[in-house]
Amino acid sequence: MKPLTPLFFFMALILFVGLACSALGGGAPAPTQPPPPTQPPVQIIPTESLPQQPTEVPPTEEPPTTEIVPPAPSTSEFFTEEFDTEASTNNWDSFTLGSGKDTNLVIKQESDHLLFDLGDEDLYVYYMYTPYEYDDVSVKLNAENRGRNNNNVSLVCRMNADGTQWYEFSVESGGLWYLYAIDGKYNTISNGGTQALKQGKEINEYAMICQGDDITMFINGQKLKTVTDKTYGFNSGLVGFNISSLNVLPITGEVNWLEIGQP
Repeated sequence: MKPLTPLFFFMALILFVGLACSALGGGAPAPTQPPPPTQPPVQIIPTESLPQQPTEVPPTEEPPTTEIVPPAPSTSEFFTEEFDTEASTNNWDSFTLGSGKDTNLVIKQESDHLLFDLGDEDLYVYYMYTPYEYDDVSVKLNAENRGRNNNNVSLVCRMNADGTQWYEFSVESGGLWYLYAIDGKYNTISNGGTQALKQGKEINEYAMICQGDDITMFINGQKLKTVTDKTYGFNSGLVGFNISSLNVLPITGEVNWLEIGQP
């Protein structure tokens, strides 16, 4: 038998040492791969909590339109009444004097004027503006004669609430004029005549200013006279006008406008 060679002896020694180490270490397990990363849990959100998709908003109905009715015109202290609507007569009142009957009297708003048809002789028709009483005031009237040339047109200022006292500037169709203070009867303060009046079926403008104790009268812009009254002293009241018949018919006239102003 051949003795072991040194090389064989060296390799056997290494193997012996290796087995001894394994026996002493208990045989550690082979390293393993790290576990894969875990995914975060999926959160389930209720449908009600999800943002809703915008939906089309139905068009809103427009509220029904309301017709705006302008307020009725209020009464005015100083103004021009043109008598061009039926409502323009709402603030006026009338009464009659004289021996004539008002059975056939016609006062009617017609087109752009106020029509008077007296219907009897010796009938004095007063037409008064009732909302205000005036002390110092100017009154102008534009009127057309459509009947016989035998009538009177008058302006009135300072008529008291009882209708028993007032000043009246009266013009006959022939051109004579009178200034009266009425206190139960017609008291003549002054009178005269004028050629400024257009006679017949014509249009004339009459004016009267009552200021303090003075009363000034005009026909078609021409001054007739200023009269100072120290006797009767009427100081405040209604204003208006008068159309009168005398002794012939028909007496028909149109009042186109009346102006109440400051003197």
